[in-house]
Amino acid sequence: ASSLYQASLVQSEPSFFSRTVQTPDLFPHRQLSIPSSRAFLLKRQSGFVPKASLTAVSAQSNSNSSIPRKNPNNPIIVIDNYDSFTYNLCQYMGELGCDFEVYRNDEVTVEDLKRMNPRGILISPGPGAPQDSGISLQTVLELGPSIPLFGVCMGLQCIGEAFGGKVVRAPGGVMHGKSSLVYYDEKEEDGLFSGLSNPFTAGRYHSLVVEKESFPSEELEITAWTEDGLIMAARHRKYKHLQLSWQLNLMQLLHGLVDLGDEV
Repeated sequence: ASSLYQASLVQSEPSFFSRTVQTPDLFPHRQLSIPSSRAFLLKRQSGFVPKASLTAVSAQSNSNSSIPRKNPNNPIIVIDNYDSFTYNLCQYMGELGCDFEVYRNDEVTVEDLKRMNPRGILISPGPGAPQDSGISLQTVLELGPSIPLFGVCMGLQCIGEAFGGKVVRAPGGVMHGKSSLVYYDEKEEDGLFSGLSNPFTAGRYHSLVVEKESFPSEELEITAWTEDGLIMAARHRKYKHLQLSWQLNLMQLLHGLVDLGDEV
C-alpha cells in the first residue's frame, strides 16, 4: 500500500511540538525524552546517524495503544531522507503505539529492506529531488507491488516519479511555511481524510510538485489538490500506497499507514 504526500519539507526545524525530537549530531549516544512516554535510543557513528533504531519500548498505554497489529515483530521501516521533520513523524508513530525502525537513505540497500520484510515503509521528506533521495526511489520501484508505502513530501515525489510522473518546480514558487486550502475527494471511501472539513487548511513546505500534465493517472489517482490545481495527495489505484504533500495532523494520517500495514 502506498500513499503519496507532496510536500517537500526543507525547513531547518520542525514546528509541530514545543519539545522537538531532533536528529542527533553532537553526541555518540543520546536518550531522547519525548512527551509520548516512548523512549528512543539513537546511535551515532562516523559523524552522523547511520542507524537509528527507534522502536517504541514503553509499555504504558494511551488512547491509541490498542491499534491491532498482525505481526508486531515486523516493524514499519522509516527511510530518513536527511530531514529533521522525520523525527516528528517518528514521534507521531510512537503516539500510535507502533514499532518502527529508522534508516538513513544511504545506510541500507533495497535488498536489506526485502530481508527485513517490513509491514510498511514510510518515505520521509527531504531536500532536493527524487534522484537525491538515496534508495527511496528504487524502494518504490522494487517494493511498491508488495509492501504498503506511505510517502510524505519527498516520498510523494518519489512515488509519483516511479510510476511515470514528472517532478517540476511549483508554479507559484517556494511554499515554505505558507498555508493553502486543500480540497479532497476519496470517492466516498473511508479514507485518509475522513473527518476533515472539505476544504481544510494545510501548511505547505515544498518547492516541487508532481506535474499534473504528466501525472500517471492510469496508475495513480489524485485525491487532494489546491485551489489552483496543484496535486497535494494521491493513492495508487491497485496497490496500497498513499502520498501527501503538506503538513497537517499527521497523527490521523499515520493511522492510515498502520492500518495499511495490518491489512497486508
